[in-house]
Amino acid sequence: MVTLRSTAGTGVTYVTRKSRLNDPDRLVLRKYDPVARQHVDFREQR
Repeated sequence: MVTLRSTAGTGVTYVTRKSRLNDPDRLVLRKYDPVARQHVDFREQR
């Protein structure tokens, strides 16, 4: 389980799963930020 935090600085987070074998680097997904009302990059935080 990893937490994805918005790069827009709104504090919005998503929780998802990832495989450490297939994705050893930090995960970056483009998802919807309801506070910013647009799609932004969400980066994995540890």
